[in-house]
Amino acid sequence: MRLARVFHTMVAAVALAASAHALAQNAICYNCPPEWADWATQIKAIKDKTGVTVPPDNKNSGQSLSQIIAEKASPVADFTYVGVTFGIEAKKNEVVTPYKPAGWNDIPGDLKDPDGYWFTIHSGTMGLMVNVDALKGKPVPRSWQDLLKPEYKGLIGYLDPASAFVGYVGAVAVNQALGGTLDNFTPGISYFKALQKNQPIVPKQTSYARLLSGEIPILFGYDFDAYRAKYKDKANVAFVIPSEGTVTVPYVVSLVKNGPNPANAKKVLDFLLSNEGQAIWANAYLRPVRASAISKEAQSRFLPAVEYASAKPVDYGKMAEVQRKFSERYQAELR
Repeated sequence: MRLARVFHTMVAAVALAASAHALAQNAICYNCPPEWADWATQIKAIKDKTGVTVPPDNKNSGQSLSQIIAEKASPVADFTYVGVTFGIEAKKNEVVTPYKPAGWNDIPGDLKDPDGYWFTIHSGTMGLMVNVDALKGKPVPRSWQDLLKPEYKGLIGYLDPASAFVGYVGAVAVNQALGGTLDNFTPGISYFKALQKNQPIVPKQTSYARLLSGEIPILFGYDFDAYRAKYKDKANVAFVIPSEGTVTVPYVVSLVKNGPNPANAKKVLDFLLSNEGQAIWANAYLRPVRASAISKEAQSRFLPAVEYASAKPVDYGKMAEVQRKFSERYQAELR
């Protein structure tokens, strides 16, 4: 009886040790969705090359920051991937900690916090992702204003600008293109009010699958997702840079302050800036922060450079500063 008890105790101890070891090899990410920016490939490569498991996570940038703030006293996440404005806000809220990964010096100065609280891993250009087949013969829209035409009623989608970073970027792009500024969102708000007549679909999460299926034929989104749909998923999807102009924005990563597995998280962040990690972004049609990682083949699948001429950067610090005010106004006037 005693031997059996000892045996069961040993088995339990081994299982507990194995569980602890497995947990020790994790790095918890907030906002690493497999269907977005080819995080599925990146997560697999991280596991293969570093031994660290990054469980998939389908939050958006706003949800990630909110949860990290809520868990400040007892952090669950080890690192987070968010749009640049949320990275700036995370620093202000003192929920991330400095880290300068391998490859730090290759990041342009305007694409990283000087102390390492956040740094860019890739960027994307906002535009219109169009499932041409789902339009059923209607013309592919070429401008923001085209979307106000009655023929596109029920065919347009954009992520919630008050929650998801990609939604906010779409709002900034429209606003800037129609004559607004980061101090004056009236043109953008007026546009979204007018767009309500066409009954847009406004989800909070990434809607790539809904574009592919044709449920949302026209989606405000990034060039990299449109190219992925066209070249990887072989869908008849076009990417349109609206004639009035648009914006290009970076996505950043940060080490969560007092996260449970900082050593593993640092391995992941180092890998994301490595030659291999950056090449994965490039092969998924993103623009990696280390430009040398873009192969000629990947570059050939982007729209011609002349079409990107109207895609401008913005003051990302200012964009972060006014985000809450914009969100409050959007919620007050459009919900």
